[in-house]
Amino acid sequence: MTTIAEIRSATDAKMNQSLAAFQNNLTKIRTGRANPALLDSIHVDYYGSAVPLSQVANVSLLDSRTISVQPWEKGMGAKIEKAIRESDLGLNPASMGDLIRVPLPPMSEERRKEMTKLVRNEGESAKIATRNLRRDANDAIKKLVKDKLASEDDQKRAETEIQKVTDRHIAEIDRLVTAKEAEIMAV
Repeated sequence: MTTIAEIRSATDAKMNQSLAAFQNNLTKIRTGRANPALLDSIHVDYYGSAVPLSQVANVSLLDSRTISVQPWEKGMGAKIEKAIRESDLGLNPASMGDLIRVPLPPMSEERRKEMTKLVRNEGESAKIATRNLRRDANDAIKKLVKDKLASEDDQKRAETEIQKVTDRHIAEIDRLVTAKEAEIMAV
């Protein structure tokens, strides 16, 4: 049997996880600035299995527009270059001996607008997930009242508290969206 307090804390924890997932998704959205996290989604063929790029090479920044990839094994350079080129990031890596340079092309106005739209869509998805968690929590509380395990006053208080938690998470999502949009437009 769950209590209202357990429902409340579980909902808060799930909303925090949803917010963390949203923040993680935002790091993958390209701005004009180079960011090593941009290559996190790339997997490279390593002895027959696909492994994340970060497990076969050192990924770092050369400057604000260039990511450097330093393979740990001699023969991996070509495979890493191919994986980056074939990714959907639109990047064109160039080898310089053992080092692979990944220059980020300057973003066109059209590309900035696309990225801004993508950020807003991600934000909206995160808000929907948060609202769904609120609905699930309220449904669980209503069930407790229906089963006579909580009073209607407890229900009202709990729904108010859950609404406050929801509002806080949605405000944080809005703040992150605004910050990311500013980052995209600033470069």
